[in-house]
Amino acid sequence: MANLLYQQIEMLSREKHIEATVVVSAIEDAMVVAARKYYKTEEDLRAKFNPETGQVDVYSVHVVVEEVTDPKKEVSLAEAKKKNPAAEIGTEITAAKPTDVLGRIAAQTAKQVILQKVREAERDTIYNEYHTRVGELVTVIVKRAEGPDLIVDMGRTEARLPKREQSKLETYNIGERLRVVIKMVDRAAKGPQVIVSRADASLVQRLFEMEVPEIYDGTVQIRHAAREAGERTKVAVASRDKDVDPVGACVGMKGMRVQSIIRELRGEKIDIIPYSEETVAFAQKALSPAKVTRVQITDPENRKLEVIVEDSQLSLAIGKKGQNVRLASKLIGWDIDIKSEEEKRQEIEEQMTALTAPTTPLTALAGVGAKTIEKIEAAGITNVEKLAGMTPEQLMEIPGIGEKMVDKIYQAVNRFYEGGVEAAAAAPAGENTDDVAVEGEATPPEGEAAAESAEVSAESREGAAAEEAPVETVAEGETAAEVVAVEETPTAQHSEGEVKAEGEPRP
Repeated sequence: MANLLYQQIEMLSREKHIEATVVVSAIEDAMVVAARKYYKTEEDLRAKFNPETGQVDVYSVHVVVEEVTDPKKEVSLAEAKKKNPAAEIGTEITAAKPTDVLGRIAAQTAKQVILQKVREAERDTIYNEYHTRVGELVTVIVKRAEGPDLIVDMGRTEARLPKREQSKLETYNIGERLRVVIKMVDRAAKGPQVIVSRADASLVQRLFEMEVPEIYDGTVQIRHAAREAGERTKVAVASRDKDVDPVGACVGMKGMRVQSIIRELRGEKIDIIPYSEETVAFAQKALSPAKVTRVQITDPENRKLEVIVEDSQLSLAIGKKGQNVRLASKLIGWDIDIKSEEEKRQEIEEQMTALTAPTTPLTALAGVGAKTIEKIEAAGITNVEKLAGMTPEQLMEIPGIGEKMVDKIYQAVNRFYEGGVEAAAAAPAGENTDDVAVEGEATPPEGEAAAESAEVSAESREGAAAEEAPVETVAEGETAAEVVAVEETPTAQHSEGEVKAEGEPRP
């Protein structure tokens, strides 16, 4: 019986990969729990497993003290000497508790405690073994599905392949072998503690290490990798030997090395890019296969780049649903703002227009108070042109501006622009008048043609004035007074004889 029990303990320890002493300790703890539940006591109890007899003995323990304050845990020196004459202050006195009376309920409790202790020991063993192997490539077998997740067999333990760590374009069958990387080890997980991944970028790196000897021995290094599982991966490689081409080493002769990795990833596209310490040069290469015209660092602190490409290369640089530029941004670690040549040209034109466009201060608005202007300027609106382009909803978002004030502001803006339109309409007429005045002035002419033009204009004006004045015939011998007298009577009709009669000398 003793040999059979100990054999069971050793078998369990080998199966769970834990020490036999851990199982023995779990049995002893279970017997203590069962005894305390049966005897309903608060005494300190201990259990001892005897590997020779296979018996688990339970003892109550009391400490020898001079004055007893807790009879359940302490005993006086006189009482202790009755049981053990050699007892002294501070020694422990043990008393055996019968275990053959524990019964079925106590045995069931002991079983549950043993299983729990063994499970905890097993989880500690798994954690200690696998938490140092994160990022390692392992081969697993698909065991079963739990909802969207898969449970895979790693040999010594089970692991979980969550939905988020699965490749989008892959389907898995029960019993299928997979290559995965250990993503993390969760000590507090209820199910399998080891989390594996088929979508992590480190999987591509481990596969390259297996297929490319130059990467395995350290001649070629994978500096960065960015991946969208099932679709595309970008890998930046650098060589420590100037005679070794890092890209050619990863591709292999006729692409054999990279093709084996693509088959393992079930058709996923892989871009191998030479690494560069210069951010601008690295960004140009990271956006391949698109050809980049120029790269400019716009914000070094926040790591932002502006990339300009030709109009025909814009869609290729962005990629399907922005995938190419997104992966390039992850690879270099900078935010990329990509634009075409036409977009950049329009942007520069708008900036130049904004710089040269006239701006009118808000104080030019009639009917808007100084306090209201201060509120508007506090919101960043400093000129009438910008204010005119705002909607009523945007104006009402400014603190202290209500519906009535919005109406007043719009009325003032309308009056401003109506006045501006009238002034603009009047300006051409004024300019023409000024031009005529300049032509009539006696300024030094630039040439004879200019002088003749001025004379013709003057003669034209004199002729126009002569045509407007009434035509009168003045005979010889008329005096100026007589001519004036004739002009003062515009309605009179004078014949030639009447004029002569009036012109005769008076007696």
